[in-house]
Amino acid sequence: MAVPTFVDRVTLHVSAGRGGNGVASVHREKFKPLGGPDGGNGGPGGSVILRVDPDVTTLLDYHHSPRRRAEHGGHGAGGHRNGGHGADLVLPVPDGTVVTDARGEVLADLVGPGTEMVVAHGGRGGLGNAALASSKRKAPGFALLGEPGDELEIHLELKVVADVGLVGFPSAGKSSLIAALSRARPKIADYPFTTLVPNLGVVTAGDTVFTVADVPGLIEGAAEGRGLGHDFLRHIERCAALVHVVDTATMEPGRNPVDDLDVIEGELSRYGGLEDRPRLVALNKVDVPDGAEIAAMVTEEIEERGLRVFPVSAASGEGLRALAFAMAGIVDEARRARPVAEAQRIVIRPRSVDGADDFSVAETDQGWRVRGDKPERWVRQTDFSNDEAVGFLADRLNRLGVEERLLELGAREGDTVLIGPDENAVVFDFKPGADAGAEALGRRGSDTRFDDSRPAARRRRAIDEAMTERGEGEARADVARRVDRSSGVGPMSYEIGSADDPDWADDDPGGSAG
Repeated sequence: MAVPTFVDRVTLHVSAGRGGNGVASVHREKFKPLGGPDGGNGGPGGSVILRVDPDVTTLLDYHHSPRRRAEHGGHGAGGHRNGGHGADLVLPVPDGTVVTDARGEVLADLVGPGTEMVVAHGGRGGLGNAALASSKRKAPGFALLGEPGDELEIHLELKVVADVGLVGFPSAGKSSLIAALSRARPKIADYPFTTLVPNLGVVTAGDTVFTVADVPGLIEGAAEGRGLGHDFLRHIERCAALVHVVDTATMEPGRNPVDDLDVIEGELSRYGGLEDRPRLVALNKVDVPDGAEIAAMVTEEIEERGLRVFPVSAASGEGLRALAFAMAGIVDEARRARPVAEAQRIVIRPRSVDGADDFSVAETDQGWRVRGDKPERWVRQTDFSNDEAVGFLADRLNRLGVEERLLELGAREGDTVLIGPDENAVVFDFKPGADAGAEALGRRGSDTRFDDSRPAARRRRAIDEAMTERGEGEARADVARRVDRSSGVGPMSYEIGSADDPDWADDDPGGSAG
């Protein structure tokens, strides 16, 4: 099997990096028993980026390696250390690459050196428990997982960016013409379909420098798939002008330059989208005596159609200068009319099924199905092996209004609730928070050790308030004793040896301290 050297269509499977997980950690230091949460966040995963590189002219690399994956983000660590960012994967593509999805929808048309497209976005890193802490949840015992990166299948199709396109029958001399006008050296032979891939050449005419491309020879029926040219007609879609290269010295019976011109125009018309391109006609091979005579006979008839005709010879160079300057004039005019193209960065994000901020609830045969960007993203971030993390997910869904919507639609305790698409849904048993006694249990993630309403904190606030009214010479200890006597609380608010004494042993028959 022959190894291809030019590829202009590939199917690429791209996977962005997964975000790193956050970590649940508690600061530990001598004499600081309540150091607090210090778990760092996970790093975001790397994205897959397509970037136009003028040095790349084919999609051959992706033909051999069609699966590409970006780097995953690093996990968080204790001590407020965040995970590292996953490295982006930059894939160079030729100028003029069209990107489509699996359904054939065009995602981007990458034209211009440096133009970028983020085709697969890296997953976000999960938050550590330090980032999840709040005034109400001071000691979270859980962290969020990193999100998976985008995974999708895309199709890359190359449409060569050239200023002038050469079209014509096989062996009309298109490759010879490019070789004579530029330094390109395409394969040239005396049999049809020598050109198997598009050829590009750079032509200089005065102060104008432009590119010329030819496609494999067209034959009648090419637009319907005959021959080779139908595979490459798209490479002339971007051209500012088309040049018909007509063979005036063909030996095939029944062919003449006018009929050849009609056949090629018919194929271009059936292909579509090229009607507005200016046309030039190059009557090639006038160095052959019969070719010169035939060119003289048909020039007037072709000019009557409004086309400019140039008798040329790729072998001797006759007429090539006039043809090059005519092409340069059309290219200059097209460039002046074309707006200046700037390199752009295109970010493609998957569409939300039911809106980015909203959600939907529908009753199905499997149960109540919840769809939406936020609920599905929160489910992906949840570590279901951690009860507190599951409770945090329930709190988020409740604040979003999912539980209220389910109750409005008639959901009952014990009903099945599915969050996510059919093929990858997470299943829950519906249990409303009020019925479960969530309010009585207190907010998930709370820690009474950090609660400002505990007795010791109340005593300190009472002492601070009494200090503003202390008498002359009264120290803080005196104020504290006065407050303790008035409130009946304090470190010495019980009688030694009484039943309130924590050191008194009730089971001691002698009544002595334990």
